[in-house]
Amino acid sequence: MSRIGKKPIAIPSSVTLTLDGQTVSVKGPKGQLSWTVIDDVVITHENGELTLAPRDDSQRARSMWGLSRTLVGNMVQGVTDGFERKLELVGVGYRAALKGDALSLQLGFSHDVDVAPPAGVTFAVPKQTEITISGIDKQAVGEIASKIRRLRPPEPYKGKGVRYAGEKVRRKEGKKK
Repeated sequence: MSRIGKKPIAIPSSVTLTLDGQTVSVKGPKGQLSWTVIDDVVITHENGELTLAPRDDSQRARSMWGLSRTLVGNMVQGVTDGFERKLELVGVGYRAALKGDALSLQLGFSHDVDVAPPAGVTFAVPKQTEITISGIDKQAVGEIASKIRRLRPPEPYKGKGVRYAGEKVRRKEGKKK
């Protein structure tokens, strides 16, 4: 039994939820998201709560049950609070700046790296070495953060590179004399 799938999703009063067959549309103060739930999962909306259940006892239905509940829960959280990822730049000369909506990064290459935000995602640079990525779609925020980190991942000897805020970089011992 899915422990996650059993939990009902509480719908806040500021959120409007509409069910059209298997399509769930969520509209809130930060925006609107919609997603089509797979046919193996049954959705019911009553008393300000959304519950999901597997249609039958197949392995696929039970595995999609928890996934669907998590994705719909993330949609509700995204349109009310939004999601945010923070990145840190560690290294001499590593800097970030905004050029309009795009993010311009100096990461030790011979050129600047410009990253355009996908739809629904915004960048903020509170300090030259910190980047804040925010949006209502958790998947889009996480994916663009991962792409930025992949430009210059932290290396194990000096720890230089782009890392998530609070990420611990496992360091290796250098050469011995």
